[in-house]
This record gives sequence, structure tokens and C-alpha cells, in this order.
Amino acid sequence: MEKLESAGTYIHFESSLEPITALIEEGKYSKVFVFVDINTSEHCLPVFREMLDDFSEFDLIETDPGEENKNIDFCIGIWKTLLDFGADRKALMINLGGGVITDMGGFVASTYKRGIDFINIPTTLLSQVDASVGGKTGIDIDNVKNMVGTFTLPKAVFIESAFLKTLPERELLSGFAEMVKHGLIADNAYFERLKSQRFSELPVEEIYRSVQIKNEVVTADPLEKNVRKILNFGHTIGHAVESYSLNNDKKSLNHGEAIAIGMICEAWLSWKNSTLTEAELEEIKTYIASVYPAYHIKEKSFKALSALMQSDKKNENGHILFSLLEKIGKCTYNCRVSETDINESLRFYNSIYAT
Repeated sequence: MEKLESAGTYIHFESSLEPITALIEEGKYSKVFVFVDINTSEHCLPVFREMLDDFSEFDLIETDPGEENKNIDFCIGIWKTLLDFGADRKALMINLGGGVITDMGGFVASTYKRGIDFINIPTTLLSQVDASVGGKTGIDIDNVKNMVGTFTLPKAVFIESAFLKTLPERELLSGFAEMVKHGLIADNAYFERLKSQRFSELPVEEIYRSVQIKNEVVTADPLEKNVRKILNFGHTIGHAVESYSLNNDKKSLNHGEAIAIGMICEAWLSWKNSTLTEAELEEIKTYIASVYPAYHIKEKSFKALSALMQSDKKNENGHILFSLLEKIGKCTYNCRVSETDINESLRFYNSIYAT
């Protein structure tokens, strides 16, 4: 499958990781580090080794899995490990894992000794269609997602469907939410195709189209000054719900489950504050609710959710800004929405599952 170019970085599809060896030889790197979490070390590292059976000269850096560990304390530990292993400015880091690994690994690499090269190998559907493009790195601060980070492009990205076979169904469903989002904001025909797909048996061509959509948006606005903000559809409310759940629920929502909630709520806001029709709102709500599990947003959590939204990095001059749908397949951005309407959108979501 044809590779995609993103601001000089190539995204490789189904290449068996073969170009990595050439990249390492061309870069004349002093040391190579592979950054994993405990889960990817067990399930994905063997696949990585098998695909690169002639590549064994690397040091392994392992961390605990989960969004709760994507913070400065863990970064300090990784920086210290790089120092202990003698990493200089000609070292290379290969981030092998999901979005937490590529976000945090990219941040560590982009700041260590003012920046070393890194390669991303996203191993989850979510990281393949979302974190693989755009050069965003970042960590969370005080339960607010991605508050510290850089825009730094990897040397290359490798997307391999072999890694998806290591995932449980819930993780596949999490990544599928971002694919649905890409259809809603940019390609109605793609959204229609996804509605007939089984997320557990996605053709690589659909993953390619999702990455292609994100790449088109990111290329038009590399530093998120304008149109790139449409990629945040579903995320203003979704990130707040995700952060709240992470700190208050025994079994917290994963990213895609929270974004699914956010897309329903923000589709309602699009109907209320933009030009999305009621029929389109019904279509979006019905489909997403048929795929993702129910979740009750407690009224007592509304103030906490509002506080989390106030911390969203897209906000300006104290105003919560949303990306809203004009229609299925077209999105606008920098939309100011009242707190009253935000709360009503949360109630709208709850009403879907009310008995």
C-alpha cells in the first residue's frame, strides 16, 4: 500500500517494518532505544522482533501502562534511564505502543538534550488512526490531558495490521471512535461505509482513509491555528468525561468510549448552535449509541466537567470553544457555547438510555 507523506515524514503501511533498518543505517545512530509499556512488551515486542529478525541491537525501556502514567514523573524516570544508558544526541528512540507510548515517548525524545530522533510504531487502532499523524507529543498535568507537549515530527511512522491482532475488542472499539469522527468531520461517504463495517474486521484500506483524512487536515494547519481544530470534534466534552471517569469510576472509560459520548453531545450542540439538521443528529445519535455502551453522566458531576472543559487548551479569552458539525462531512471551529447548552447536551446524552 502506498505510503503517505506528512510534512516530510513518511507513514508506511504494511511494510513489515523493513525500512527501519535502512533508516537506522542512514542515521548513523549511536544507540537505539525501544520504548514500550508492560502490555506491549508482552504482546507486541515479539511481533516487532519477528518482523526485524536481523535487528537486535537496542536497549529496552519499559514503563507501566495507562493514561494515568502519562505524566512528568514518568518522563523524569525515562530521561534518567536514557542518561544511565549513555544516550547522546545521536540516539534514536522507537516508540512501540499505543497513544500513551507515542505521546509520552515523542515528548521525552523531543526534549531530551533538546531533541533526539524518534520513530513511532503505533500498535493500537486508536494510535494508528489518531496519534500517528501530526507530530503532537504530550503529557497530562493534574488530570488535564496533553497540557504540556511539543509539535515534533517523528522520522517515520509504521502502521502494521499485525499488531491489531493482539488487541481485545474493547481496544479496537476505542480506535473506531476516531475513525467515525473523521467521517463526520470530513467525508460523509466514508462515514456511511463505516456504518456497515464490523470494527473487529476493518480492512486496512479504511484505516488508510482515516489516516489520509487526518493527514490532509494536519498538512493544511500544522500548528493547530485554524482548520486543524476540527479534529477536536467530540473531544471538548469527551476529554472532560474521560478525565472525570479516570479519577472517579472503578472501571473508567477508555478514550474512544468517552469520545463517543462527546460526539453525541457535540452533535446535539451542532444542532442547537450550528446548521446540523435534526435528521442528521438522529442518525449520528442512533448509530453511535448502537455501537458504544451506555454511560450515565451524573448531574452532580456537571460542575467538575465544566471545570475540566475550562482547562481545555483550545479555549481563548476564558471561553470554551467547540468544533461543531455544519452537516455530516463538514465541520467548523471556534464556536462559543453557553454552559446552559453544554449541560443540556449532557442531559440529551443521558436521555438516550433512560428507561
